Amino acid sequence: MEFTYTERQRELKQRAAALTDAIIPFEEPCEQQRGLPAESLDRIRELTLEARLNAINMPAEWGGQGLSTLEQVIVSEQLGKLTNALWDAVWRPANALRHCTAAQRERYLIPAIEGRRRDCFAVTEEAAGSDPSLIQTIAAPTDSGGFRINGEKWFVTVGDIADFLIVLALVLPERRPTLFLVDKDLPGVTIKRTPAYMHTFVFEHPEFVFDNVEVGAEQLLGEVGEGYELTREWFVEERLMIAARVLGAAERALSLATEWASERVQFGQPIADNQMIGAMIADSACEIALNRALTYQVAWEADNGLPRKQLHAKAAMVKLAGSEAAGRVVDRAVQIFGGRGYMREHPVERLYREIRVDRIWEGTSEIQRLIIANESRKRGLGTLLSFGAAGGAGASEAGDAATAAPAGATASV
Repeated sequence: MEFTYTERQRELKQRAAALTDAIIPFEEPCEQQRGLPAESLDRIRELTLEARLNAINMPAEWGGQGLSTLEQVIVSEQLGKLTNALWDAVWRPANALRHCTAAQRERYLIPAIEGRRRDCFAVTEEAAGSDPSLIQTIAAPTDSGGFRINGEKWFVTVGDIADFLIVLALVLPERRPTLFLVDKDLPGVTIKRTPAYMHTFVFEHPEFVFDNVEVGAEQLLGEVGEGYELTREWFVEERLMIAARVLGAAERALSLATEWASERVQFGQPIADNQMIGAMIADSACEIALNRALTYQVAWEADNGLPRKQLHAKAAMVKLAGSEAAGRVVDRAVQIFGGRGYMREHPVERLYREIRVDRIWEGTSEIQRLIIANESRKRGLGTLLSFGAAGGAGASEAGDAATAAPAGATASV
């Protein structure tokens, strides 16, 4: 196995880094204005298309970039250096949209790949966060062969600018979990409120109400009853990308803090010469390097046939380890900067607030630990600690590592 970037991967990393550098000037305006005007978002869209980094997770034959999982991780790591979640302006449609019919692909997916439409995933509810079996949104069959959707969804990331939603609802009378494509401008779809959060993201996480929303059978995404399975696919991919993004965030914070510590003189010497500051830098460098190795390993395994159930558990590992480590690294960076690190005009302050949600959304750290523990109990540590796509013996035949529903099913926060 080669432990170096291929020429393609090196070029891809450079392209993603260049796009990141081009977007950084939008950070402070986004913080000051709590978002960006349409002309700024249009410019980021142009930059993304010029960099050929739109829809990196979608097949090239549909207009996406067709990147492997490892290649997506390489790109996401660079974009993760951006504050204000500006990485989210470099769009990647939800992978559940790969299950679109040909007609749905033309109406929803291809425009989403091109950046002309935007999707958002609506799973979480007031009473259903980590346990999606508690969702109450229902889809009742109608005489016309369609469905009538009623319910509420919380924490719908990008819901403020998206024009269609992927909604998880229970089809009556059997209450079978199913995904629906729902246009935001349909009668009965309303935004109940848009809560304020500790971070200042470029896009919001509104709460939606669905009041007798009529959709046709052609709006089914996948089959009736496949909702949990398709949502789980989305969670696995997103957990890997979170692990990649937090690596980028941690590296940017550490780079800024290390440069500052080398320049900042107190008591006649750079503060980097103080052993306690040096220890913070050393610990942070180790945590970034270790988590990069793990994240790249699991991404490589995903590309080389790792059984789905093992990938579910290993994605939980990288999400847990990466998000927890990044929180520690960014916290140290703020401490190294002192009062300056507490100013909102400073990137490390923004990263400090923003990185916190990565221990919550797409499954809390506690949920990730449960998934990992269940995998260890059911199939042994070999499936978690092995290297390579084969994994532990009999892993592909064993039962799922998690519950029947996707653990930690929070569509956004």
